[in-house]
Amino acid sequence: MAEPWDDPRITTFGMLMEAHASVLADISRDLESISGVPLPWFEVLLRLARSPDQQLRMAELARQVGLSTSGLTRLVDRVEEAGYVERQSCPNDRRGAFAVLTPAGQDLLRASLPGHLETLDRRVSVPLGHDAERLTDLLRTLRDAGGRAGC
Repeated sequence: MAEPWDDPRITTFGMLMEAHASVLADISRDLESISGVPLPWFEVLLRLARSPDQQLRMAELARQVGLSTSGLTRLVDRVEEAGYVERQSCPNDRRGAFAVLTPAGQDLLRASLPGHLETLDRRVSVPLGHDAERLTDLLRTLRDAGGRAGC
């Protein structure tokens, strides 16, 4: 009789966690040597760059990067101090604020992305080959199945 911890669902989740940790460690190390900034900073900059008007409400940015609002506030404080983002008040909500990518943040991304893409090729695209697009679709399905918290 199989033990409950031998369930293939546990194996699948464990493999997801192990793959995430392995890839994340390599990408973090390479990215910091390329850009001089830690991966969480870079993730914030990328999220903003890919958003309309290169800005997001702080609550939405927190959700996208998987941080609490207070955790994101501390992170954005440091990134803002470095000059890569700025906060702007929300005109229709006095309590709300936007994080906005600055020209210095755009410059950092432009300079860092070629090396970052090489790392992504080495750690994701090449090992997966044609399955990379399928993985993107599967991960999107997993993300969307979890629901989304409101702002």
